[in-house]
Amino acid sequence: MALSADRNTPEKDGVMRDVGVAATAVCYAGGLACRNATGYATPGATATTLKAIGRFEETVDNSAGADGAVTVKVKKGVFRFANSAAGDAIAAADIGNDCYIVDDETVAKTDGTGTRSIAGKIFDVDAQGVWVAVG
Repeated sequence: MALSADRNTPEKDGVMRDVGVAATAVCYAGGLACRNATGYATPGATATTLKAIGRFEETVDNSAGADGAVTVKVKKGVFRFANSAAGDAIAAADIGNDCYIVDDETVAKTDGTGTRSIAGKIFDVDAQGVWVAVG
């Protein structure tokens, strides 16, 4: 039914969120944050089932806990991660393309022959690494 009066519509800022952490995971502040196949936060890693969601804003250790026993703050945005090496190194010509998760601090140009999930869009590249739009 359409509105016929004002409505108090709740909002979230869409930038920060708390996410339940996967069992046995340790999330380090500054690391590439992902959701696993069951929706829990886990550090970036070479896998095909991860969805990159942003950067961990704090360190949280759930190494002894069950899925969702603790939460971690995750921020979406454009962040600089380490560039891969050799044939997987990202260059300025790759800006605008997808890049792929190697681990929680490194991204690569290719999907590693179908072994890596997408980290996000390449925003920029500099001598210190690759700027990636994540989340």
